[in-house]
Amino acid sequence: MYLSIGSDFAVRQKSIIGIFDLDNCSYGKHTRGFLARAEQQGEVVTISPDLPKSFVLTEEFGMNRVYLTQFGSSVLEKRYR
Repeated sequence: MYLSIGSDFAVRQKSIIGIFDLDNCSYGKHTRGFLARAEQQGEVVTISPDLPKSFVLTEEFGMNRVYLTQFGSSVLEKRYR
């Protein structure tokens, strides 16, 4: 099964590690550091030019990806079910 995360992007559900709300998570020092490292390593994929509301962390084929999406985490969680 696949999860549509916006703008014609879909990720395999079994590769999803977590779905995180940027408003709640971005205050933490560790989360900001993680996102900065992912950006430097080229692991961040921006789905839409709109302001991102959440990010989806995946691991597939030994590679991590962080997808910044305009959808809120609650919307993605409902789609996940």
